[in-house]
Amino acid sequence: MPNHILIVEDEPAIGEMIRMSLERDGYRVTLAEDVASAKEIVADDPIDMALVDWMLPGATGIELVRYFRKDDLTSQLPIIMLTAKSEERDITTGLDAGADDYLTKPFSPKVLNSRIRALLRRSQSFSKDTIQHGALVCDSAAHRVTVNDQEIDLGHTEFKLLLFLMSNPDRVYSRAQLLDHVWGPGTFIEERTVDVHILRLRKNLRPHGLDSVIDTVRGAGYRFSKAS
Repeated sequence: MPNHILIVEDEPAIGEMIRMSLERDGYRVTLAEDVASAKEIVADDPIDMALVDWMLPGATGIELVRYFRKDDLTSQLPIIMLTAKSEERDITTGLDAGADDYLTKPFSPKVLNSRIRALLRRSQSFSKDTIQHGALVCDSAAHRVTVNDQEIDLGHTEFKLLLFLMSNPDRVYSRAQLLDHVWGPGTFIEERTVDVHILRLRKNLRPHGLDSVIDTVRGAGYRFSKAS
């Protein structure tokens, strides 16, 4: 079955351009023009990815991304934000809301398709092993992280990042290497995106006293230090 992609875009010309491009690549595509329609579609028909415009009638794309992350059915859904907002604060706002990637308009359909492939590949490529270091347990089959059996609520990207680092403890990875291994080879994402997700991962681990397991190695990158 082809991957089902939801496009949430209120400009018909842009939505149709994206739809045609994705359908040529073999995806199944559904269009929604506002947040309410997008919620109805997802409730009736499971999707594999969402492309969400920032500026939408009635409610913003940021609000929709936050809704997806809070809903059990879509909490791990791969999401790319599409927007004309290109300032650094806008990018961090989109990522902090829960988006996995961020593409500014105007963009090339080929670049969008490459990012979609990379994100889908990343979401499907991790093994179904349970990895444990001390009290920290990462179960990729259940997509669940726990500390002393208490679940930690992580976003899709933070989960994949933690899983990769835990799978390779004490090894230092540069931002570029993390983009290749976690986001996927050929991903067109700025390296600072890695820093944003590392900060969010540490923030979620901090209440459990485990934020220090993610080390910053000055001039080199990041590593996972085994939890005790």
